[in-house]
Amino acid sequence: MIQVNFNTVAELVALAEAQHVPVHEIVLAREMHDRERSRGEVLQAMLKNWQVMQESIVRGIQNTERSLSGMTGGDARRLYAHREQGYMGSAAIAAAAYAVGISEVNAVMGRIVACPTAGSCGIVPAALYAAKKQRRLADGDIVLALLTAAGIGMVVDQNASIAGAAGGCQAECGTAAAMAAAALVELAGGTPAMIGNGAALAIKNLMGLVCDPVAGLVEVPCVKRNGFATVVAMTAADMAMAGIRSVIPVDEVIAAMNEVGHLLPKSLRETSEAGLAVTPTAKAIEKRVYPD
Repeated sequence: MIQVNFNTVAELVALAEAQHVPVHEIVLAREMHDRERSRGEVLQAMLKNWQVMQESIVRGIQNTERSLSGMTGGDARRLYAHREQGYMGSAAIAAAAYAVGISEVNAVMGRIVACPTAGSCGIVPAALYAAKKQRRLADGDIVLALLTAAGIGMVVDQNASIAGAAGGCQAECGTAAAMAAAALVELAGGTPAMIGNGAALAIKNLMGLVCDPVAGLVEVPCVKRNGFATVVAMTAADMAMAGIRSVIPVDEVIAAMNEVGHLLPKSLRETSEAGLAVTPTAKAIEKRVYPD
């Protein structure tokens, strides 16, 4: 029987290594145990999530609808159309477009999967959809990678926070980027240790990111941040697969992110009391959105 108890990424990696199984098998066994569901039931539930994610991507890159505030809508379509002319290459630009698109779908009250939150909903699915297209992967492969992503999210949730109100946007987009990087590494055939390094590299390079939504809405700068964080996740995965290690171990990185989150003033934790939210343009938008 697979051992399933882990509270840190180091423990998750050690369990996978000791039992000679991929990280997703540890997380899958944990879900089966905690939720008292069969392997097939857990996988089917995750497949349904993946189907919703893909639907939101397709809608997102075609979307021309503006949000009620008028701040967002149509940018994913523009970016996707630009993918062959950009600096980063079509795969990375397409991935960023997917992430922006999902976030725009969220902004118009469309159906998305909060992964791990609505504010960071575009990052994991965008990165995995890009991998699916690039490597011609089956949905079954993506479902297993989503379990690996979930394992990283579980650890962050237990030891830090995934909420912008508690830890700033680093807690949302940073965690999502770590989850995406971990999943990408597994899809590329990386070892459990490489998965940990990918997650660490992603969080490190989004650490300190504040949550300063204009007019208190999950639109500006949130929508485009999803696109940027997706590229961070892909870069972290590529570094890990190249054999680059995070000097600071992933669980120490998570602890540091938690500390930084506590150090951030309340004004930079989803209250819209500082940062971009109080610029002259932002205040004008807020007055237009909330005239009373």
